[in-house]
Formats: sequence, structure tokens, C-alpha cells
Amino acid sequence: MNVSPAGSPLKLHIALLLLVAALALVSLSIGVESINLVTAFRDVLEQPDSVDAIILRELRLPRTLIGIIAGATLGLCGAAMQGLLRNPLASPGLVGSASGAALGAVAVLYFGIATQYPQAVPLAGMAGSLIATSLVYLLSGRDASVTTLILAGVAINALATACMSLLLNFAPSPYAMRELVLWTLGDISDRSLVDVRLMLPCTLLGWLLLAGCGRQLDALTLGERTAQSLGVKPDQLRWRIFIAVSLAVGAAVATTGMIGFIGLVVPHLIRPWVGYEPRKLLLSSALGGAALLLAADIGVRLIPTQSVLKVGVLTSLVGAPFFLHLILRSRRHGLR
Repeated sequence: MNVSPAGSPLKLHIALLLLVAALALVSLSIGVESINLVTAFRDVLEQPDSVDAIILRELRLPRTLIGIIAGATLGLCGAAMQGLLRNPLASPGLVGSASGAALGAVAVLYFGIATQYPQAVPLAGMAGSLIATSLVYLLSGRDASVTTLILAGVAINALATACMSLLLNFAPSPYAMRELVLWTLGDISDRSLVDVRLMLPCTLLGWLLLAGCGRQLDALTLGERTAQSLGVKPDQLRWRIFIAVSLAVGAAVATTGMIGFIGLVVPHLIRPWVGYEPRKLLLSSALGGAALLLAADIGVRLIPTQSVLKVGVLTSLVGAPFFLHLILRSRRHGLR
């Protein structure tokens, strides 16, 4: 059955919001030790040193909040990049922000700075993201075309990946290499409210920059010349979205590690429900991304494995076949 363009995006947003809320409650409840949420929340206020209160406050709440924020960021930025480049296969990592953030965080782990200053990992990741995006800007130039921007992003991604491989190659011990590799797999466990506070400023700034881009992205679907006649300045819009994606995705990756495919899969799943309009897709993809990452994190806790399954591995296992399906469908329909 073909899904018709959504007559009421509000209904979709409410449904997705309720889904996120339900998954958040499940995420707060389950784990090695299941807790009663009503009792735990009461204990946070009345008996903050009780076991349930500590589990909720120190373990479950940060994990759930980071899942919501990071998932929403990846979904939102994926929708924005696909709308900007008018390419359904575009992803947030094209501007180099994700690989730059990963390189910054891995460098801090490699040199042992994280053992003395644990919060140096997300801070270095955000700095790496901004540096990578700045290099993309310097390589492509201010008035670069979309093709040049993509090529610059691919070059910076390749450079960052090569540098990470170099650090892994020269890891001082097998244990250090294991720590570096595990971080790159993507994980939202063992995080604290301090991590939430660190990622929020850059994330919120990125979200705010993207919030006013919807109508311009709608106009851009008609072509750059038509969009310019409607008052859109494509060059300014391009760099606004690139900077926003760099800030938001950099903060997310710096906190969670590499979590792939959410920014690609979620907009594709939701696009038919919003009539293929970029403006309506932004908020829907943010809510869908939050729901998908929460569901994946719940999955890694429920799937019985001998060692801990990382959430980034699970999203890749789900996303890679979907990505292959998109490629095959694009070939069948002759899409470019």
C-alpha cells in the first residue's frame, strides 16, 4: 500500500513523541537490575542515597537522555543534509564532523589524558569536529559548489580515518588498542549527567541553526535558480547547515562514539509520511532518530550475548542492509 502525503504532520509528531516517551520509560526501567520507576523517582527526592535512586540518577537517566539527544541529532542532521544536497543517500558524516570528532576523542584516549580528565574525551571530540569542518571550508572555499563541498568532506573523512588507524597501529598495549576500538563502536552506557551538560550547548546551537531552514530547503527542491528567485541564498544556507551539523553531530559523536546509519535510515522511513517535504521532515526525523536509538539501546540490553553488545554495532547491522536496499532501488529507478 502506498502511503499518501501526510495530511496532518501533527498526528505523526504526536505519535512519534508518544513512542519516544514510551521507549524512554522502558529504557529507564530495564537493565541488569530492573527498578520500579515510581519508587525510584520518589527515592530521588526523599532518599537520594537508596539503591534505586542511585541507579536511576547515575546510570539510567543519563543513558536515556543521551540516547534521546544523540538520536534526535543524527535524525535531524540527516534530514537536513539530504534536503540540502537533494540526495536521499546523503548523511551527516559528509562534512567531516563525525570523523573529526572521533579522531579528537581517540587522540585523547591514546595519549592517556582521559585517565586524568575523563571529560576531556567529549571536549576533544567537539574540538575535532570544528577543526574538521573548518578544514572542509578552507579546502572548498567560500563559494564552493555542492560537489566541491562533498569532495572536501570525503577528503577530510579519509584523512581523519587514516589518523585514527595510525593511532590504533601505534597503541602502546593491546589493552589500549581495545579501549580505542571499543570507543569507536558507539555506546551510550557508562555516561553521566556531566556528559549530558557538556554535549547540550553545541547540540542546542546546532538545532537552533537548523530550526529556521525548513522553508528554504523546500524552495531548494525546485532548483537553486528558482530558490534564489524566491529569496533563498543557497551559499549562506549551505554553510549554515554545515556549521549546524558540525556542532550538533560533533557533540553527539564526541559523547557516544561512532553510531552509524540513523541519519540515513530515519529520514527514508519517515519521508513518505510527510509528503516528501524537507520542512516537515526535520522535526519528524529528529523524533524518529531519538526513537530508533532508544530502541537500539534497549535491544543491546535485552539481546543475550556473552560480552556487551555496543549500540553502534546494532544500528550498523540494521542500517547496512537498508542502505544496500536503497542502492539497489536507486539503480532500478535510474536515480542519480
